[in-house]
Amino acid sequence: MSQAKTPNKTVWFVTGSQALYGPETLEQVAEQSRQVVRQLADGLQAPVELVWKPVVLTADQIRRTLLDATSDDDCVGVVVWMHTFSPAKMWIAGFEVLHKPLLHLHTQANQSLPWSTIDMDFMNLNQAAHGDRELAHLAARANVARTIVVGHPTSPAVAAKVTDWARAALGWHTMRTLRLARFGDNMRFVAVTDGDKTGAQLALGMSVEQYGVNSLVDAVAEVADADAEALTAEYEELYDVAPELRRGGDRHESLVYGAKIEIALRHLLTAGGFGAFTSNFEDLGGLRQLPGLAVQRLMADGYGFGGEGDWKTSALLATMKAMTTPGGGTSFMEDYTYHFGPGPERVLGAHMLEVCPSIADGTPRIEIHPLGIGGREDPVRMVFTGRPGPGRVVCLVDLGDRFRFVANEITVVAPDESLPNLPVARAVWEPAPDLATSAEAWMLAAGSHHTVLTTDVPLAAVEHLARMAASELVVIDGGTTIRRHRADLEAGAAYHRLAAGLTGGR
Repeated sequence: MSQAKTPNKTVWFVTGSQALYGPETLEQVAEQSRQVVRQLADGLQAPVELVWKPVVLTADQIRRTLLDATSDDDCVGVVVWMHTFSPAKMWIAGFEVLHKPLLHLHTQANQSLPWSTIDMDFMNLNQAAHGDRELAHLAARANVARTIVVGHPTSPAVAAKVTDWARAALGWHTMRTLRLARFGDNMRFVAVTDGDKTGAQLALGMSVEQYGVNSLVDAVAEVADADAEALTAEYEELYDVAPELRRGGDRHESLVYGAKIEIALRHLLTAGGFGAFTSNFEDLGGLRQLPGLAVQRLMADGYGFGGEGDWKTSALLATMKAMTTPGGGTSFMEDYTYHFGPGPERVLGAHMLEVCPSIADGTPRIEIHPLGIGGREDPVRMVFTGRPGPGRVVCLVDLGDRFRFVANEITVVAPDESLPNLPVARAVWEPAPDLATSAEAWMLAAGSHHTVLTTDVPLAAVEHLARMAASELVVIDGGTTIRRHRADLEAGAAYHRLAAGLTGGR
């Protein structure tokens, strides 16, 4: 399944020096800086363009460049490198106006030292070893949020680290600029899907707005039968469609109605500039079906979604979709039920209908089955099983005084047996370090039952995202113990509450 194409976003590469070295040396600085950009870009596996910027020599040039980066809507982050020695007090005003993620690349143009020919001219030109340390001191003293990557730009390890950071920067840009439409409210009496939407916009940027579900109902009514029929023909080309739903089948009209929901949703989301949305089976208005197939298709194209009005998971999914490589698997998910044995303990994850086919192992099958809740006609949906592989489930929760990300490392596996009577998309996984520890740790961390499951976005990128959002991240992995986990939660709570008090945060 396709991912939505990320608009042409850029990362600026800014090199620091000073006028002290003279024009000949500065020309060499500029050329070697371009060389580093080319080498780094060759290994970058993120859908961003690395853009070289002229070498900055003065405090005013630095401030202007970083201010321009902040105001450029296409710039998602800035990489800085001190090729020679750039006195760090020149960077204070620039850091004050920079409001984009910052990566400090500690590198140099040459990979190896020319031992037999090295002289003072070479030493004067290649001073990053202490020039970067000067900048790092200032950044630490000024409490500038940043990521540091050390190594030569041709190193695969350096490229991987910069890629993880760039993917997170794309995600943070998506979250900061996201508009999310809620069709109806959240499920009644549910705590975790509720939350402070104004606080979320202040802290994380996303705008969450409510629309009456009948605005969707009206849009569905306006879809022409011919347009819906054309979309069902596309379904038949792309998926394994159950015979009764195919053209001429006795339930084909249900597939046509499902196509109308998709067309209507796409129209509303596009017209409103929305990158994510929610629905709620308790608030369907005049809809004849709970949206299932339409939601799955939209998620496959990069839209965020949360069931039962869960706007936080919807926003997180849109964010992590932006961080997902083309062809990678990232989906809305829910811990549904457990297998406690015999054999390895496992989680069976699913939802009523809405699991993204980007995680499917093979071609999804479009089927129609009754749904015991919602009180509407039988909905159409894709049915498939998630493909095996390492991954993680991530959630975003509102703790009242702050937002917290929770991530659990998992391995998606094949089910112990086929699931012939389970007519929904699903995934089975083994959580680290084991089911009992992971579940207890997740609940102690106030994790939600809705998550984003990804087999593509690495944990390092999630860690970068949480730091960019100045938010707490709780990681549950192979090294987690409940004793250490409790201590970490207590320390994290104390830190974030103290930090919020010092900065006047939420």
